[in-house]
Amino acid sequence: MEKSNGLVKAIGFVVLAIAGVCIPAELNGEVAASPKPPVQAASTAEKANEESQIRELLSQQAANWNRGDIDSFMTSYWKSDETLFVGATGIARGWQAVLDRYHRAYPDRKAMGQVTFSNMEVHVRCADTAFVLGNYHLDRENDHPEGVFTLDLRKFAEGWRIVVDHTTAFPAAQPTKSK
Repeated sequence: MEKSNGLVKAIGFVVLAIAGVCIPAELNGEVAASPKPPVQAASTAEKANEESQIRELLSQQAANWNRGDIDSFMTSYWKSDETLFVGATGIARGWQAVLDRYHRAYPDRKAMGQVTFSNMEVHVRCADTAFVLGNYHLDRENDHPEGVFTLDLRKFAEGWRIVVDHTTAFPAAQPTKSK
């Protein structure tokens, strides 16, 4: 039940972020003992600045990937037991589990290929809450997998970090049979 509780909280944060509800960062998914005022929505200028920071974070993440540096790639994620990665192979719970998953799935540079992100929509909901929708494409020697992702981000003292990553690969194109 404890594991599913973390997933329920994470999904709840994503749903609330998409709905535009701001949650104070101090709560970290916990119920406050006394009511706290809601986080003020960011102004247009603040949102543009936050969006720029998030885009830079993801640009750096792609650069780290393309250098074959999974450990640096993971600095974009919140280093917490509550960090989640959701994909076709299941749910990885916790920063270390996400790191381990990446190392298993991409054991070398050839498996990693070169990643590009496109069609990114950055939605800053509050001064410390945002989500990103986008596409990814991997260029590898023998294939070119691609898909979509949704990232739930929170802003911490060290900056924006991914707290939930839901990535879905498109089905691989099937070769056409010649008659």
